[in-house]
Amino acid sequence: MRYIPNSPEERQEMLSMLGLGSASELFRTIPEDVQLGRELKITDPLAEPEVIAAMEEMAARNTAATKPSFLGAGVYSHFSPTVVDHLIQRSEFFTSYTPYQPEISQGTLQYIFEFQTLICQLTGMEVANASMYDGSTAMAEAYLMAQRVTRRDKIVVAKSVHPEYRAVAVTYAQHGDTEIVEIGYDEATGRVAGLEALDDKTAALVVQSPNFFGSVEDLKSLAEAAHAVGALLVVTVTEAISFGLLKTPGECGADIVVGEGQSFGIPMSFGGPHLGLFATREKYVRSMPGRLCGVAYDKDGNRGFVLTLSTREQHIRRE
Repeated sequence: MRYIPNSPEERQEMLSMLGLGSASELFRTIPEDVQLGRELKITDPLAEPEVIAAMEEMAARNTAATKPSFLGAGVYSHFSPTVVDHLIQRSEFFTSYTPYQPEISQGTLQYIFEFQTLICQLTGMEVANASMYDGSTAMAEAYLMAQRVTRRDKIVVAKSVHPEYRAVAVTYAQHGDTEIVEIGYDEATGRVAGLEALDDKTAALVVQSPNFFGSVEDLKSLAEAAHAVGALLVVTVTEAISFGLLKTPGECGADIVVGEGQSFGIPMSFGGPHLGLFATREKYVRSMPGRLCGVAYDKDGNRGFVLTLSTREQHIRRE
Protein backbone atom coordinates (compact mmCIF):
# COMPACT_ATOMS: atom_id res chain seq x y z
CA MET A 1 0.00 0.00 0.00
CA ARG A 2 1.35 3.42 -0.95
CA TYR A 3 1.73 6.03 1.75
CA ILE A 4 -0.51 9.00 0.98
CA PRO A 5 -0.37 11.60 3.77
CA ASN A 6 -3.40 13.51 5.01
CA SER A 7 -3.71 17.11 3.89
CA PRO A 8 -3.92 19.88 6.54
CA GLU A 9 -7.61 20.25 5.69
CA GLU A 10 -8.26 16.53 6.23
CA ARG A 11 -6.41 16.58 9.55
CA GLN A 12 -8.44 19.56 10.75
CA GLU A 13 -11.67 17.85 9.71
CA MET A 14 -10.77 14.78 11.76
CA LEU A 15 -9.80 16.88 14.77
CA SER A 16 -13.09 18.80 14.53
CA MET A 17 -15.02 15.52 14.55
CA LEU A 18 -13.24 14.69 17.83
CA GLY A 19 -13.86 18.12 19.29
CA LEU A 20 -10.15 18.96 19.35
CA GLY A 21 -8.25 22.00 18.14
CA SER A 22 -4.83 20.52 17.43
CA ALA A 23 -2.87 17.29 17.15
CA SER A 24 -1.09 18.07 20.42
CA GLU A 25 -4.46 17.86 22.20
CA LEU A 26 -5.00 14.45 20.64
CA PHE A 27 -1.73 13.15 22.08
CA ARG A 28 -1.83 14.91 25.45
CA THR A 29 -2.33 11.60 27.26
CA ILE A 30 1.23 10.64 26.30
CA PRO A 31 3.61 11.67 29.13
CA GLU A 32 5.80 14.61 28.16
CA ASP A 33 8.98 12.87 29.28
CA VAL A 34 8.58 10.28 26.51
CA GLN A 35 7.67 12.79 23.80
CA LEU A 36 10.40 13.84 21.35
CA GLY A 37 9.53 17.54 21.56
CA ARG A 38 11.11 18.43 18.22
CA GLU A 39 10.98 17.59 14.54
CA LEU A 40 12.32 14.14 13.69
CA LYS A 41 15.78 14.36 12.18
CA ILE A 42 15.90 12.41 8.95
CA THR A 43 18.32 12.41 6.04
CA ASP A 44 17.67 13.97 2.68
CA PRO A 45 15.74 11.88 0.12
CA LEU A 46 17.67 9.09 -1.60
CA ALA A 47 17.28 7.46 -4.99
CA GLU A 48 16.17 3.81 -5.01
CA PRO A 49 19.68 2.40 -5.66
CA GLU A 50 21.01 4.54 -2.82
CA VAL A 51 18.30 3.24 -0.46
CA ILE A 52 19.11 -0.36 -1.43
CA ALA A 53 22.82 0.21 -0.88
CA ALA A 54 22.18 1.81 2.52
CA MET A 55 19.95 -1.08 3.64
CA GLU A 56 22.48 -3.67 2.45
CA GLU A 57 25.22 -1.87 4.35
CA MET A 58 23.16 -2.00 7.56
CA ALA A 59 22.17 -5.63 6.97
CA ALA A 60 25.83 -6.58 6.62
CA ARG A 61 26.33 -5.65 10.29
CA ASN A 62 23.87 -8.35 11.40
CA THR A 63 24.90 -11.74 12.69
CA ALA A 64 23.08 -14.13 10.36
CA ALA A 65 21.19 -17.12 11.77
CA THR A 66 23.40 -19.56 9.90
CA LYS A 67 24.92 -21.27 12.94
CA PRO A 68 23.08 -23.66 15.29
CA SER A 69 21.32 -21.58 17.94
CA PHE A 70 19.14 -22.55 20.86
CA LEU A 71 18.04 -19.02 21.72
CA GLY A 72 14.67 -19.27 19.98
CA ALA A 73 12.74 -20.73 22.93
CA GLY A 74 10.83 -22.96 20.54
CA VAL A 75 11.34 -21.01 17.31
CA TYR A 76 14.25 -22.24 15.24
CA SER A 77 15.58 -21.92 11.71
CA HIS A 78 14.62 -24.99 9.69
CA PHE A 79 15.45 -25.77 6.08
CA SER A 80 12.47 -25.19 3.84
CA PRO A 81 12.68 -26.14 0.13
CA THR A 82 12.35 -23.17 -2.23
CA VAL A 83 9.38 -24.81 -3.92
CA VAL A 84 7.33 -24.31 -0.74
CA ASP A 85 7.30 -20.53 -1.18
CA HIS A 86 6.00 -20.91 -4.73
CA LEU A 87 3.34 -23.48 -3.86
CA ILE A 88 1.83 -21.55 -0.97
CA GLN A 89 1.42 -18.48 -3.17
CA ARG A 90 -0.90 -20.31 -5.56
CA SER A 91 -4.44 -18.97 -5.35
CA GLU A 92 -5.92 -22.21 -3.99
CA PHE A 93 -3.61 -21.94 -0.97
CA PHE A 94 -3.02 -18.24 -0.49
CA THR A 95 -6.54 -17.00 0.19
CA SER A 96 -8.50 -15.66 3.13
CA TYR A 97 -11.75 -17.09 1.78
CA THR A 98 -13.33 -19.74 3.97
CA PRO A 99 -14.49 -22.80 1.96
CA TYR A 100 -18.15 -22.50 2.91
CA GLN A 101 -19.31 -23.78 -0.49
CA PRO A 102 -17.73 -27.23 -0.89
CA GLU A 103 -18.82 -27.56 -4.52
CA ILE A 104 -16.31 -24.86 -5.52
CA SER A 105 -13.69 -25.48 -2.79
CA GLN A 106 -12.71 -29.14 -3.17
CA GLY A 107 -9.00 -28.37 -3.61
CA THR A 108 -8.83 -26.28 -0.45
CA LEU A 109 -10.89 -28.76 1.55
CA GLN A 110 -8.80 -31.71 0.38
CA TYR A 111 -5.49 -30.23 1.52
CA ILE A 112 -7.08 -29.27 4.87
CA PHE A 113 -8.27 -32.87 5.26
CA GLU A 114 -4.81 -34.20 4.39
CA PHE A 115 -3.21 -31.78 6.87
CA GLN A 116 -5.53 -33.05 9.62
CA THR A 117 -4.69 -36.65 8.69
CA LEU A 118 -0.95 -36.03 8.92
CA ILE A 119 -1.30 -34.27 12.29
CA CYS A 120 -3.22 -37.29 13.61
CA GLN A 121 -0.45 -39.60 12.41
CA LEU A 122 2.24 -37.40 13.93
CA THR A 123 0.55 -37.05 17.33
CA GLY A 124 -1.02 -40.50 17.54
CA MET A 125 -4.47 -38.98 18.04
CA GLU A 126 -7.77 -39.75 16.32
CA VAL A 127 -8.95 -36.33 15.16
CA ALA A 128 -7.26 -33.00 14.44
CA ASN A 129 -8.71 -29.66 13.44
CA ALA A 130 -7.69 -27.34 10.60
CA SER A 131 -5.22 -25.50 12.86
CA MET A 132 -5.32 -22.70 15.44
CA TYR A 133 -3.68 -19.27 15.59
CA ASP A 134 -0.45 -20.50 17.20
CA GLY A 135 0.86 -22.90 19.82
CA SER A 136 0.10 -20.71 22.83
CA THR A 137 -3.54 -20.03 21.90
CA ALA A 138 -3.98 -23.72 21.07
CA MET A 139 -2.88 -24.57 24.61
CA ALA A 140 -5.25 -21.98 26.05
CA GLU A 141 -8.10 -23.50 24.04
CA ALA A 142 -7.14 -26.90 25.46
CA TYR A 143 -7.72 -25.48 28.96
CA LEU A 144 -11.25 -24.46 27.99
CA MET A 145 -11.96 -27.73 26.22
CA ALA A 146 -10.84 -29.75 29.25
CA GLN A 147 -13.26 -27.74 31.37
CA ARG A 148 -16.10 -28.47 28.94
CA VAL A 149 -15.35 -32.20 28.89
CA THR A 150 -14.86 -32.75 32.64
CA ARG A 151 -17.17 -30.04 34.04
CA ARG A 152 -14.30 -29.04 36.31
CA ASP A 153 -12.41 -25.75 36.52
CA LYS A 154 -8.96 -26.54 37.94
CA ILE A 155 -6.03 -26.68 35.52
CA VAL A 156 -2.69 -28.01 36.80
CA VAL A 157 0.15 -26.85 34.55
CA ALA A 158 3.86 -27.56 34.87
CA LYS A 159 6.32 -24.66 35.11
CA SER A 160 8.43 -26.53 32.56
CA VAL A 161 5.87 -25.48 29.93
CA HIS A 162 6.98 -22.53 27.78
CA PRO A 163 6.48 -19.40 29.97
CA GLU A 164 4.92 -17.40 27.11
CA TYR A 165 2.41 -20.19 26.49
CA ARG A 166 1.47 -20.11 30.16
CA ALA A 167 1.10 -16.31 30.07
CA VAL A 168 -1.25 -16.46 27.08
CA ALA A 169 -3.33 -19.14 28.78
CA VAL A 170 -3.67 -16.94 31.88
CA THR A 171 -4.95 -14.12 29.64
CA TYR A 172 -7.52 -16.47 28.12
CA ALA A 173 -8.70 -17.77 31.46
CA GLN A 174 -8.71 -14.63 33.60
CA HIS A 175 -12.32 -13.69 32.92
CA GLY A 176 -13.76 -17.16 33.46
CA ASP A 177 -13.99 -19.66 36.29
CA THR A 178 -10.66 -21.30 35.50
CA GLU A 179 -8.36 -21.97 38.46
CA ILE A 180 -4.75 -22.35 37.30
CA VAL A 181 -2.31 -24.14 39.61
CA GLU A 182 1.35 -24.27 38.58
CA ILE A 183 3.56 -27.13 39.71
CA GLY A 184 7.34 -27.34 39.67
CA TYR A 185 9.96 -29.61 38.16
CA ASP A 186 12.89 -31.68 39.30
CA GLU A 187 15.97 -29.43 39.03
CA ALA A 188 18.19 -32.42 38.32
CA THR A 189 16.17 -33.91 35.46
CA GLY A 190 13.95 -31.01 34.35
CA ARG A 191 10.92 -33.30 34.52
CA VAL A 192 7.54 -32.55 36.09
CA ALA A 193 7.23 -32.72 39.88
CA GLY A 194 4.45 -31.90 42.32
CA LEU A 195 1.72 -34.21 41.04
CA GLU A 196 0.14 -34.17 44.50
CA ALA A 197 -1.67 -31.05 43.28
CA LEU A 198 -3.94 -33.32 41.23
CA ASP A 199 -7.32 -33.97 42.85
CA ASP A 200 -10.96 -34.68 41.99
CA LYS A 201 -11.46 -31.02 41.02
CA THR A 202 -8.76 -31.10 38.34
CA ALA A 203 -9.89 -30.78 34.72
CA ALA A 204 -6.47 -31.28 33.15
CA LEU A 205 -2.79 -31.81 33.77
CA VAL A 206 -0.85 -29.75 31.21
CA VAL A 207 2.74 -30.63 30.36
CA GLN A 208 5.21 -30.02 27.54
CA SER A 209 7.41 -32.69 26.00
CA PRO A 210 10.13 -32.07 25.06
CA ASN A 211 9.70 -29.35 27.66
CA PHE A 212 11.17 -25.85 27.86
CA PHE A 213 14.45 -27.29 29.15
CA GLY A 214 14.64 -29.96 26.46
CA SER A 215 13.74 -32.84 28.79
CA VAL A 216 11.48 -35.60 27.49
CA GLU A 217 8.66 -36.26 29.96
CA ASP A 218 7.41 -39.71 30.96
CA LEU A 219 4.01 -39.11 29.38
CA LYS A 220 2.66 -42.56 30.17
CA SER A 221 3.07 -42.13 33.94
CA LEU A 222 1.70 -38.58 33.73
CA ALA A 223 -1.36 -39.85 31.86
CA GLU A 224 -1.93 -42.49 34.53
CA ALA A 225 -1.68 -39.87 37.28
CA ALA A 226 -4.15 -37.56 35.54
CA HIS A 227 -6.63 -40.31 34.72
CA ALA A 228 -6.50 -41.61 38.29
CA VAL A 229 -8.34 -38.46 39.42
CA GLY A 230 -10.59 -38.24 36.36
CA ALA A 231 -8.58 -35.46 34.68
CA LEU A 232 -7.33 -35.18 31.10
CA LEU A 233 -3.69 -35.09 30.06
CA VAL A 234 -2.88 -32.18 27.75
CA VAL A 235 0.49 -32.38 26.00
CA THR A 236 1.92 -29.32 24.29
CA VAL A 237 5.02 -29.06 22.13
CA THR A 238 6.98 -26.26 20.51
CA GLU A 239 8.94 -28.54 18.17
CA ALA A 240 6.40 -30.84 16.54
CA ILE A 241 9.02 -32.58 14.39
CA SER A 242 10.23 -34.27 17.60
CA PHE A 243 7.16 -36.52 17.42
CA GLY A 244 8.81 -38.17 14.42
CA LEU A 245 11.50 -39.55 16.75
CA LEU A 246 9.65 -40.01 20.04
CA LYS A 247 6.73 -42.22 20.96
CA THR A 248 3.60 -40.21 20.14
CA PRO A 249 1.56 -38.61 22.94
CA GLY A 250 -1.42 -40.65 21.77
CA GLU A 251 0.45 -43.89 22.37
CA CYS A 252 1.30 -42.66 25.88
CA GLY A 253 -2.32 -41.92 26.82
CA ALA A 254 -2.65 -38.19 26.14
CA ASP A 255 -6.18 -36.86 25.68
CA ILE A 256 -5.39 -33.56 23.93
CA VAL A 257 -2.24 -32.67 22.00
CA VAL A 258 -1.49 -29.06 21.06
CA GLY A 259 1.55 -27.26 19.82
CA GLU A 260 3.37 -25.06 17.37
CA GLY A 261 3.79 -26.01 13.71
CA GLN A 262 6.49 -23.47 12.81
CA SER A 263 9.03 -26.22 12.19
CA PHE A 264 6.93 -27.61 9.32
CA GLY A 265 8.30 -24.93 7.01
CA ILE A 266 7.36 -21.50 8.36
CA PRO A 267 10.09 -18.84 8.70
CA MET A 268 10.99 -17.66 12.20
CA SER A 269 9.31 -14.30 11.50
CA PHE A 270 10.81 -12.63 14.58
CA GLY A 271 9.02 -15.11 16.85
CA GLY A 272 5.64 -15.51 15.21
CA PRO A 273 2.74 -15.96 15.19
CA HIS A 274 3.00 -19.19 13.24
CA LEU A 275 0.67 -22.21 13.21
CA GLY A 276 -1.26 -23.83 16.05
CA LEU A 277 -1.85 -27.58 16.15
CA PHE A 278 -4.77 -29.22 17.95
CA ALA A 279 -5.60 -32.95 18.11
CA THR A 280 -7.68 -35.08 20.44
CA ARG A 281 -9.63 -38.31 20.90
CA GLU A 282 -12.67 -38.88 18.69
CA LYS A 283 -14.96 -39.10 21.71
CA TYR A 284 -14.15 -35.46 22.50
CA VAL A 285 -14.62 -34.13 18.97
CA ARG A 286 -17.83 -32.26 19.83
CA SER A 287 -15.90 -30.22 22.40
CA MET A 288 -12.94 -29.44 20.11
CA PRO A 289 -12.55 -25.83 18.90
CA GLY A 290 -11.79 -24.76 15.36
CA ARG A 291 -12.81 -25.93 11.91
CA LEU A 292 -12.93 -29.61 11.01
CA CYS A 293 -12.86 -30.96 7.47
CA GLY A 294 -14.41 -34.35 6.77
CA VAL A 295 -15.37 -36.69 3.95
CA ALA A 296 -18.91 -36.98 2.59
CA TYR A 297 -20.50 -38.89 -0.30
CA ASP A 298 -23.14 -37.64 -2.71
CA LYS A 299 -26.17 -39.63 -3.89
CA ASP A 300 -24.07 -41.17 -6.67
CA GLY A 301 -21.39 -42.35 -4.25
CA ASN A 302 -18.78 -39.78 -5.24
CA ARG A 303 -16.43 -38.75 -2.45
CA GLY A 304 -16.18 -35.09 -1.49
CA PHE A 305 -14.70 -32.94 1.27
CA VAL A 306 -16.78 -30.63 3.49
CA LEU A 307 -16.53 -28.61 6.69
CA THR A 308 -18.29 -30.85 9.18
CA LEU A 309 -19.65 -30.98 12.73
CA SER A 310 -20.49 -27.28 12.67
CA THR A 311 -23.77 -25.39 12.64
CA ARG A 312 -22.82 -22.09 11.00
CA GLU A 313 -25.48 -20.89 8.59
CA GLN A 314 -22.96 -20.45 5.77
CA HIS A 315 -22.49 -24.23 5.60
CA ILE A 316 -26.17 -25.00 5.09
CA ARG A 317 -27.59 -25.37 1.60
CA ARG A 318 -31.12 -23.98 1.44
CA GLU A 319 -32.16 -24.96 -2.07
